[in-house]
Amino acid sequence: MLVIFHPLQWISLNVFGHKAHDKVVAALNFFLVKSLLILGIPIRLINKHTLPEDTSLIFVSNHQSTFDIPPIGWFFRKHHPKFVAKIELGKGIPSVSYNLRHGGAALINRKDAKQALTELGRFSKRIREKKWGAIIFPEGTRSRTGKPKPFSTNGLKMITKYNPDGYIVPLTINNSWKVFKYGKFPLGLGSPISITTHKPIKIDSLPFDELMKEVETAVTNHIQ
Repeated sequence: MLVIFHPLQWISLNVFGHKAHDKVVAALNFFLVKSLLILGIPIRLINKHTLPEDTSLIFVSNHQSTFDIPPIGWFFRKHHPKFVAKIELGKGIPSVSYNLRHGGAALINRKDAKQALTELGRFSKRIREKKWGAIIFPEGTRSRTGKPKPFSTNGLKMITKYNPDGYIVPLTINNSWKVFKYGKFPLGLGSPISITTHKPIKIDSLPFDELMKEVETAVTNHIQ
């Protein structure tokens, strides 16, 4: 599917523009989500909250595997979700790398603080201007056992600085780590993945440190 959708992305972006490209990426995410049914793994969204519209949203989530990414992209597609990702993912992966380079994501070099801050600044302004959704995993790397890692504040601090009128939407992902609990082969079978949406928090409603504490608590308290 990644190979099939790579040229489709190129055609949609270069012939029809960014809106068409967004639709192709949404379709890719849909098929990637459904592909997990081959392993007996359904993915469901638990959302009891109405998410604000016509403003920037920052989705803040724990991170358990690469299979966290397609469902977030699919379930929240109307908010045009754009990821903060490590720069290494910007090349070498069909469809994924192309979307990260051309779809509005922030590609961060974790070994170059100046580049990371500059890129995050541009990304944060772009999110505000276009009223997109930003997706960030503040643990920094995947938890291979599901146990949450401490949240890093640097990226979120930059994004919230430029989006004071936006909202943070905490997300909790459960069970996606089990897909890779044996490594890349064999893949784990029959562990349903869930994504739980928590109450959106207005960014300028709290001092940053209190905001971070509330968001981290909301996310981690619901990890099974």
